[in-house]
Amino acid sequence: MTGAATAPRAMTLDDYVPLLGPQEIDELRAIAAPLAGRSVQMVNSTAVGGGVAEILNRLIPLIQELGLAPRWDVMTGGNDFFEVTKAFHNALHGGPYDPRPQDFETFLAYSEQNRARLAFDAEFTVIHDPQPAALIDARSGTSGHWIWRCHIDLSRPNRDVWEFLRPFVCRYDGALFSAPDFARQLPIPQYLVYPCIDPLSDKNRDLEPETVAAIADRFGIDRARPIVAQISRFDRLKDPIGVLRAYQIVKRYTDLQLVLAGGGASDDPEGESVLAEVRDAAEGDPDVHILSLPPWSAIEINALQRASTIIVQKSLREGFGLTVTEALWKKQPVVASAVGGIPAQVIHKHTGLLAHSVEGTAYQIRFLLSHPALARKLGEQGHEHVREHFLITSNVRRYLTLFLGMS
Repeated sequence: MTGAATAPRAMTLDDYVPLLGPQEIDELRAIAAPLAGRSVQMVNSTAVGGGVAEILNRLIPLIQELGLAPRWDVMTGGNDFFEVTKAFHNALHGGPYDPRPQDFETFLAYSEQNRARLAFDAEFTVIHDPQPAALIDARSGTSGHWIWRCHIDLSRPNRDVWEFLRPFVCRYDGALFSAPDFARQLPIPQYLVYPCIDPLSDKNRDLEPETVAAIADRFGIDRARPIVAQISRFDRLKDPIGVLRAYQIVKRYTDLQLVLAGGGASDDPEGESVLAEVRDAAEGDPDVHILSLPPWSAIEINALQRASTIIVQKSLREGFGLTVTEALWKKQPVVASAVGGIPAQVIHKHTGLLAHSVEGTAYQIRFLLSHPALARKLGEQGHEHVREHFLITSNVRRYLTLFLGMS
C-alpha cells in the first residue's frame, strides 16, 4: 500500500441508539462539538489484518461523522523492515531477542523513508505501536499534538529494544496503553484506553441461524458435537499448539472438535511458518479444523464464533485480545489465559474462566462442558461487560476527551 488507507463506510451514530440509548450518542455529539473541523491523523503499519486495523476501519468514519477531519496513513516497508518489527514486537512482549546493530539501522532507514513520504500537518497525530514510533522525527517544533498509542503488552519488555524506542516515545505529548500494567517510567502523561469492537460490523452483528449453520457446514464442522474454537492470527504468542494440546487432553474424556481459525497481517511475516507447525502438530486428526482465512472473512469468523460451544484464547502474551471481546459480545463462554489485557475482560467466574497452562485450559474446558447452565450465565454476563466498557463508541469518547484536554 503506497498511500492513505481507505476506510469502508461505517454505520451512522444513530444506528447505535438501539444498543446504547440516545443519551450516550447525544453525549458524544456534545463532546465533539468544540472539536469541529480539527484535523486528526492516524498512522499504523497495516491496513488489513490485526486488531489495530479493524479498530481504525470503524473509528475513522465515526470521528468524521462527529465533525472532525480524520485521515489514516499506513507505513510501507520491505520484508526486512517487517521482520525486524515483528522481532521487536515479540521482544517488547518479553520474548527472547538479541538485536543486531543492522536491525536498528533497518528500522530507522524505513522510518526516514516514510517520514519523507507522508505529510504530517494534522493538529492531532496518533502513532500506533512501535513500527512507526520514530516518525516523531517529522514533528516541526512544538506544532500540533503527538500521541503514541501502544496496543501491546510492555510490562516486561526486552531492555535493548525498549531503550532504543524509549527516546522516541519520550518526545510525544502523551502515551496510551491498554492496561495499567503496561505503563512505563516516562516523562510524559500516560492514559488508559481500552481497545474496542464495533457491534454493528460484519464480524460482530447478529447473524441468522441459517447463515451460521451454512458456514459451519461449508467448513465440515459438525454442530451436533461440542466445538471448541480459537480465532486468532497464527502467531506463536497466541499459542495455537498449546490450544491443540489442551484439546487433546479433553478429547480423552469428551467427543469434541477443535477449530483453529485465523489469518495473517501484512506486517507479520511469521504466519505461514506457524500455520505449518500447527498442521504438523494436528497429525491429520479429522476433528481438528485448521482454517487459514483471508482478510475479508468477517462474516465467516462471526459465524464460527457463534457456532462454537466454547471460545478459547490461550495467549502467552497479549496486548488486549479483541477476539475475547468479540466472543463475550456474542454471549459465548470463554476460557482464556490470564495475561495482558485479558483479565480486564474475563473476570474469573463472572464473565469467563481464566487459565495459566495447557492443563489448566483443558480443565476449564471440561468444567464448562459439564456445566452448561454456568456457561450460559458467564456468556450473558460477559456480553453486558462488553456493552458497558468495550464498544467502539467508548473508544471514540476517550479520543475526543483526550483531544479536548490537549487543545
